[in-house]
Amino acid sequence: MTVNAYPGAGTPPQRNDRKLLIQVLVAVALVTVIAVVGAVLVLRKTATADDTVAGQALPVTPRNVAADGSVRVGDSDAKVTVRLVADLQCPACQAFEKLNGAVLEDVVAKGEAAVEYSIITFLDRASTDQYSSRAGNASYCVANTGTENYQKWLKAMFEQQPHEGGAGLPDSTLIDIAERAGYTDPAVAQCITERTYDNYLRGKTQEVFATGVNSTPTVLVNGTKVPNSQLGTQNGLAAVIAAAR
Repeated sequence: MTVNAYPGAGTPPQRNDRKLLIQVLVAVALVTVIAVVGAVLVLRKTATADDTVAGQALPVTPRNVAADGSVRVGDSDAKVTVRLVADLQCPACQAFEKLNGAVLEDVVAKGEAAVEYSIITFLDRASTDQYSSRAGNASYCVANTGTENYQKWLKAMFEQQPHEGGAGLPDSTLIDIAERAGYTDPAVAQCITERTYDNYLRGKTQEVFATGVNSTPTVLVNGTKVPNSQLGTQNGLAAVIAAAR
């Protein structure tokens, strides 16, 4: 009678014990499911992150270029090194080529200097079809197969430079310019249409800007920047190079 005097005391009825056991088992199962699902989600998230990192397209590095991305033409032991930073959509760079391009070809031919052509891209906004970066990519496409005809190619590119604000030269014309300059390897045409070195070009452009370059053309002779006043006259760079020898 004592046991039954207070229904809430003592051992619960067998039915309640069975109900409690079921509730405990369900709770344990639920916790286990949550833990497993959570682990799967963590693993899936980790795998996705790893795949993203592993799947990122790393910049493809062209051959025949320096670590800073410049295309060096001329004697590797030349006493004088001229560095030209230019964008192939830049009108001022085109003007520089007309005034001093022949000077750079001459000093390379005579072994008096080497020239480092640092082609960058920041003028895509000046065309309707990203001509600046497409032309910059073409620079690496031709250099990748050799630098013997690079100056000839560059001259032709500036001669046919499109006006700002409209469409640039189509890829077919870029391929034609390369072939006429001596770059007939089919891989060059494929490189131009696929924009193989686009990421590399953009990365090197940012590196160039980080060195303090803020305009094009920028010309340095043995590391010293040449004043613009000496770049705006016919063959004006010749005297600067001669003085550095």
